[in-house]
Amino acid sequence: MFCLALMSLRYGQICPVSKAAELLGERWTLLVIRELVLGTTRFNDCQRALSQISPTLLTKRLNQLQEAGLVVRKTMPDQRRVEYHPTAASKELKPIILGLGEWGMKWARGQMNDDELDVEMLMYDLQRRIDATQLPGGRTVIKFLFRALPKFGHWWIVIEPDGTCVLCVHNPRVPVDIELITDLRTMSHIWAGDTDMRIAKDTGRLELKGDPILVRTISSWLRPGTFAHIRPQYGPINVKQSRARIRKSAIKEKKKEFQEQGAELYAKI
Repeated sequence: MFCLALMSLRYGQICPVSKAAELLGERWTLLVIRELVLGTTRFNDCQRALSQISPTLLTKRLNQLQEAGLVVRKTMPDQRRVEYHPTAASKELKPIILGLGEWGMKWARGQMNDDELDVEMLMYDLQRRIDATQLPGGRTVIKFLFRALPKFGHWWIVIEPDGTCVLCVHNPRVPVDIELITDLRTMSHIWAGDTDMRIAKDTGRLELKGDPILVRTISSWLRPGTFAHIRPQYGPINVKQSRARIRKSAIKEKKKEFQEQGAELYAKI
């Protein structure tokens, strides 16, 4: 049985769907669980995958999920790092979240707006979509250069011989094996399955430099997003109006967060 004390949503029904919505319906909650069931365990990694959430709100959501029995907070043996792990109940949500993603890709995604092009989320997911078994032996270093991106325009992914991937926004000072030069929208379209990598390369929107073998086999080791195989359907859902409501909700949530922070500071005086 889960604790609902910290959840603010209430529907006043005994329907299992409404009870589940009370647990999972808060803004960002499902996305936090998405990251946990996909293997994200560290706070900073979760923050990178969900770059639009503030550290304060992320902490609040993780605490709520922990209190509800959906997340376990573990201190690592070195006592310097904390990790968050999904409980058995959270793990059962994985096929539901993947199913929701498939539905969203088909019916709710629409076109990508500029304010939805998130380089941190994109790079975090790209590094976990790399198939290390398709890479040559030894360490492989991949560099991404995003043209005309004023912030976070350079990224490196270092794949160690054991398959471990490390995502870097600062130069790791190791030799680069392959460099991808493109723009954020093009790479986002490739990730989403909207643009074929070969077409992007042939039209000059993607430039590849480095090891000829890595260049030739890039489609085998750099896989697109999980839902790239699903094509959006356009019709019954008004995505534009839905986005407007989401933005209003985000502004309201931000104001509430500032009020809560102010109350906490006042209480300490």
